[in-house]
Amino acid sequence: MIEPARATRTLALPLGGRMVEMPCDVVGSGADALLLPALSSISARSEMRPLARDLGQDYRCLIPDWPGFGNQARAPVAMHPDTMHGFLDTFLAAEPGPYDLGIAAGHAAAYLVAAARRHPGAFRRLVLVAPTWRGPLPTMMGPERGGLFRFLRRAVEVPLLGDALYRINISPPVIGRMMRAHVYADPEHVTPGIIADKHAITRQIGGRFGTAAFVTGGLDPVATREAFLALFKDGGLPPIRMLRPERAPRRSGAEMDALFATGLVAKTVVPGALSPHEEYPGEVAAAIRAGR
Repeated sequence: MIEPARATRTLALPLGGRMVEMPCDVVGSGADALLLPALSSISARSEMRPLARDLGQDYRCLIPDWPGFGNQARAPVAMHPDTMHGFLDTFLAAEPGPYDLGIAAGHAAAYLVAAARRHPGAFRRLVLVAPTWRGPLPTMMGPERGGLFRFLRRAVEVPLLGDALYRINISPPVIGRMMRAHVYADPEHVTPGIIADKHAITRQIGGRFGTAAFVTGGLDPVATREAFLALFKDGGLPPIRMLRPERAPRRSGAEMDALFATGLVAKTVVPGALSPHEEYPGEVAAAIRAGR
């Protein structure tokens, strides 16, 4: 397979009352496709590159970083859902497509579906890879601990103390355990090189703010399962296919199964856990092509 061309562009987008420079990879050629990486402590547009290399034989893949995340110093923007919705609106104004394909992983899924509803005709079809809507701490401990989550977020955001807490909780050993527990399905795939790459993402200037918001539920696009499922109702959306990983964590997998049970999305089972697009890009690309 011939390696598709890749370039990185910088888009100046209005966000939070100021112009913010955001990087965007462009991979391959053909019909336009938008690939949105997950929102997590270790997420960046680089996680979508293996999938884009495969899809780039047929698509011109655009892969932006989310505000507050990525492989570079983070712009100081407010970390809440309105920022993420606003980012997609400004991105689609700058790069309107139309897109033959929109792909979103993890927490990005709900944001993409909401954007498709706000921008009718922008996407011909959507693919949601291991979609989630609830951050790690609310998933593990329940929403009734909201006060604790807000306290923890503020603690990580405090200068000096917050950076120290962040370094302790986002160290290479912690990243390795996290990836083996629920990000990758095969522990053998969590190599020292991958851990080092993920650790480098977390060490970018300002990285703790996006992490603190995501982990504590501050970037959850909705507050309940009912609100998540409501995003898919009432028509007006293009066809949607969910890629459901075989070894998704129990609680996250239950949310994916609840979405499929509505009859509002099609489903393809793929190998992997919460990051199948990164761990098994060939299988994910095949599932995307098969769902045309």
